[in-house]
Amino acid sequence: MDIASSDLARARSLLQQKAYRDAHAICLEALKRDPQNGEAFFLLGVLTANHQNHAKAIELFDRAIASGFQTGEAEAQAARSLIALNRKDEAVARIEKAISRQPENAFVLDTIGVVLSRSGHHQRAVAFYQDAVARAPDTASYHYNLGAALQFLGRFGDATEAFRTCLNLDSGDSRALVALATLGAKHTQEDLVPALIAAWASRPKDDPDRALQIAHALARGYEDREDPAEAMVWLEKGKAEKRATLNAREGEDAACFEAAMALAKTLPISETPDPVGPIFIVGMPRTGTTLTDRILSSHPDVTSAGELSDFSIALKRLVQTPGPLVLDPDTLNGATQIDLSELGEGYLRIVADTLGVSGRFTDKMPLNAFFAPIILAALPQAQVICLRRHPADTVLSNYRQLFATSFSYYAYAYNLEATARYTAQFFKLIDAYQSHLPPSRFKVLDYENLVRNQEEETRDLLAFAGLSFDPACLNFHENAAPVATASATQVRQPIYSGSMGRWRKYRPALDPALEILKAANVLPPEDL
Repeated sequence: MDIASSDLARARSLLQQKAYRDAHAICLEALKRDPQNGEAFFLLGVLTANHQNHAKAIELFDRAIASGFQTGEAEAQAARSLIALNRKDEAVARIEKAISRQPENAFVLDTIGVVLSRSGHHQRAVAFYQDAVARAPDTASYHYNLGAALQFLGRFGDATEAFRTCLNLDSGDSRALVALATLGAKHTQEDLVPALIAAWASRPKDDPDRALQIAHALARGYEDREDPAEAMVWLEKGKAEKRATLNAREGEDAACFEAAMALAKTLPISETPDPVGPIFIVGMPRTGTTLTDRILSSHPDVTSAGELSDFSIALKRLVQTPGPLVLDPDTLNGATQIDLSELGEGYLRIVADTLGVSGRFTDKMPLNAFFAPIILAALPQAQVICLRRHPADTVLSNYRQLFATSFSYYAYAYNLEATARYTAQFFKLIDAYQSHLPPSRFKVLDYENLVRNQEEETRDLLAFAGLSFDPACLNFHENAAPVATASATQVRQPIYSGSMGRWRKYRPALDPALEILKAANVLPPEDL
């Protein structure tokens, strides 16, 4: 190994240790000696991406490739940065290039798996995670990523084993503890809660995300012990630490609700759809969107595209509002100033290019509820199905859910009362949509009705979508397609009613939220 290579090997090690200043200096010195040193450009790209400057990182990765650094590493890391910038179509193209290099490095293989997972190719991602684990069996994070992918595919036993291996290698990996708690894995059940309490006691005091993860896992553990009161205590502990680091988003959310309601009244929306277009399934999270997606995608004429951000990304690109958020009042209001047919065509093109989906498909991104009027105006062949669940169960299920901490749109769930206010606004949004959107293209589906009257509601759902009845839609739990949502375990089972009315078990801790729902007049009369 020459001097430059040994120095850059040290720079790699420093990057892993987050010793960025020293790694940066080594890379700059290497470039002084050799201005075309591709590996130095690559490492500078990794450093830049680690500081969230993904656009600059991509430039550095491209310089690395142009300088002859063609091991697949630069392409894979560029793809990861493109995903972070919501440029999924470009990310998929880059990851295919990385794969064509036939990389053997475990980190590159794991990165390929991550990009494939985040772009919806869960089945394909597993093979790369497995290859990474085989080449670097002592790296805990690779086992965790493999477990997450296996969970999406419904291979819960294999997923549990991967998460356990992760913990054996790194007992402090709170993500694996959370995953085991979510799966209901015993691990064993008697030592899971003590292990989580120990993890809470030893957590870094400056890591609110880890505190949130551990607290949610403990809440699940106490729920399994049939102690919902203690579960709520732990949820508040974890959420309080995370909440203290955030700026309030309630004003922004209220403005988004107002903008969406205004669009429902003003955008030109045709009455009758051409029954060959996409079916958008929207609603608040944990209200039956995944269940509905599985029912529809069990039909032989329908494919599930999963939870896509593609429509909001396509809108953001056309409207060109400042800032990184795809859901904000300015972007919603900007829909009145663009060519909506161009928006619809752009969305369909991205889906086709990145997922290869053709024919009828479902897109079940819950947040698309805000874009429903724009979707119907931009895609005359599309329909929207909006889930509605008992407001108290909606509040509880969202408050109990551990959302991705990088996804600020669900920040309301860090506070019980804020979750109740958000839910109340959502119910009013549904009312506005029902008043102004054509019923041939917008349908509200009540979760409780679907659970109580599965066949009747399923037939009605299929009729709305212009689909013939197929018995497979009643046996949705036999659908083997991947599920990359929090409902991955539930939708592998036949329909059940155990979660209906769950909110009653969480009183009196839930009472402050109930008061807000009552004041907003969204709580059913029988629950007042």
